[in-house]
Amino acid sequence: MGRRSFLGLGAVLTGSLALGGKRATANPAQESPPADAPWSQSIGAGVVDRPYGRPADTEASVIRRNVPWLTAGTESSVSFSPLQELHGIITPNGLFFERHHAGWPSIDPAQHKLMIHGLVERPLLLTMKDILRFPQTTRVHFIECPANGGMNWRAAQMNSLQFSHGMVSCAEWTGVKLSTLLEEVGIKKEAKWAMVEGADGAHMNRSLPLDKCLDDCLVVYAQNGEALRPEQGYPLRLVVPGWEGNVNIKWLRRVKLGEKPWHSREETSKYTDLMPDGTSRGFTWLMDAKSVVTFPCPEKPLDGPGLYEIRGLAWTGNGKVKRVDVSTDGGVNWQTARLHEPILSKALTKFTLPWRWDGRPALVASRVIDETGYVQPTIAQLRAQRGSNSIYHNNSIQTWQVKPDGSVFNVQLA
Repeated sequence: MGRRSFLGLGAVLTGSLALGGKRATANPAQESPPADAPWSQSIGAGVVDRPYGRPADTEASVIRRNVPWLTAGTESSVSFSPLQELHGIITPNGLFFERHHAGWPSIDPAQHKLMIHGLVERPLLLTMKDILRFPQTTRVHFIECPANGGMNWRAAQMNSLQFSHGMVSCAEWTGVKLSTLLEEVGIKKEAKWAMVEGADGAHMNRSLPLDKCLDDCLVVYAQNGEALRPEQGYPLRLVVPGWEGNVNIKWLRRVKLGEKPWHSREETSKYTDLMPDGTSRGFTWLMDAKSVVTFPCPEKPLDGPGLYEIRGLAWTGNGKVKRVDVSTDGGVNWQTARLHEPILSKALTKFTLPWRWDGRPALVASRVIDETGYVQPTIAQLRAQRGSNSIYHNNSIQTWQVKPDGSVFNVQLA
């Protein structure tokens, strides 16, 4: 259904109660403006009633959530972003998913320092004031935990968009290019790798190839126009565009250059993908292309037959999203969705497709193709290559089953 037919229907819908087809009978009372509601009959709150601001009270349920049984405690756990409630590609700071390995530290920025050492010509210990003097760069990028969708590896679990795909968020990041800081210290020719480390209780650290550090990594102090929040790495965080979330080290305190990777705990016993023969894939940083329909979804069922707009998000660590296809019959037939600007490299991209639901059972799914030609796989294709013992990097096609009453369920197709 194209834009022309959608606009035509808009005229027909004038006076209707809902897009679901429950059209109202002509009623003289509806031809008059609605009576003043109670909130229109008094003076409202003043300009500094909420000095920082907060969402309307009726939006109080739009929050990050965790799954209590998923981890032993909240200090080494994850919260999920409510994708079903978001309308653009930018995740508000208060809704950006969290992943901690030892809780979030409360850091005094006046005491925080970044050390850059190892195979460099001039080791440096930078204060936050020092870092703020370097040239500033701002970019929009997504961050996704490699375990996003991990609970669906063996079977469909968690009848929820938020809990099955909410470990991805996207923000505008502001800071300094890591390449600028490395240029300042001078890189010795033997250096091939960097070890990046956080100031949290876990001293979370990962090894990164020096080429990636010099390509597009950012050392950021601001997110969506304000200082980083403590749970997002305040006062300093590394952003590694398109790569798995755990390498985007929060509370960044150290960058050390060396000849070889460090093979730390997080890149040996954790964050590795088990293959069918029991061996592990090593250093699987890149987040392959993925998409998900955010409406309809389990939290957002359909309200009777009629016209709707299927909505969703797509992203790829390879660069830009090129195309998104949407199916309402479980992948038998596909239609190309509309991509909404801006379409940015290594950022979320919004897509939509008008859909007239006839009230019959449906299987709604999306698949993304990125600018490299990579096509989002089915879960069967992914299992054929990787088995089902992994937790990480499940970027398979998500299918939502729509029942005649409009309810929506998480399912997997053979």
